[in-house]
Amino acid sequence: MRKIGLIGGMSWASTELYYRHLNKGLQMRVGTGCSAPILMESLNYCDLSRLSTPEQWDHAKEVLIASARRLEAAGATALMIAANSMHKVADDVAAAISIPLLHIVDETGEKMRADGVKAAAVVGTRNVMTEPWFRQRLVRHGLTLAPYDASRAEEIDRIIYDELMQGKVTEDSRRTMRTFITDIAKQDIQALVLACTELVMLVDPDANLLPVYDTARIHVAAGVDWILGDAP
Repeated sequence: MRKIGLIGGMSWASTELYYRHLNKGLQMRVGTGCSAPILMESLNYCDLSRLSTPEQWDHAKEVLIASARRLEAAGATALMIAANSMHKVADDVAAAISIPLLHIVDETGEKMRADGVKAAAVVGTRNVMTEPWFRQRLVRHGLTLAPYDASRAEEIDRIIYDELMQGKVTEDSRRTMRTFITDIAKQDIQALVLACTELVMLVDPDANLLPVYDTARIHVAAGVDWILGDAP
């Protein structure tokens, strides 16, 4: 098996999901007596949360590059960043190391292209839903994306930052997300992209009439493929 590097802590709740499902995914493939070989660094999210200025993003880029280099030096053969939002600087991180970086947006886009999805809507934090780096990268895979609806952004951000990133799951927020998804599904789309690694704590991708592409689940599957040597 190949050893994979995981940059986490953004949030710890998301990192916990990654660690658990990398191991569960590997066990489903090779047997319950096995564990995934993972090198993980959990960063302090106090320094990386709700970034808005170029200076803050420059700092985040340097923090992630330093982390990636440490994981490579420790023996990681590929790298994963366990957060959608931090993939804004993923290309800079990838350029600073000599091992592959498994990009969460590309893995999701390739999966959707393979499934024949042409039109989708994105649900995540405000910066992921609104900033061009995420949307343009998905569009490269042949997708048309529904317009961003600003009316939901504040409540979705509250649920993600104030609850899910603290490991809290409430029935009120589950109902709110169910209502949002029902409304989104009325658009002329074929699928929904969960573009926040914590949203799967509230939204069951297998329990919706509209196909739901959970970026975290897809990213983890790519990680398992890498560990087992099924990815180039």
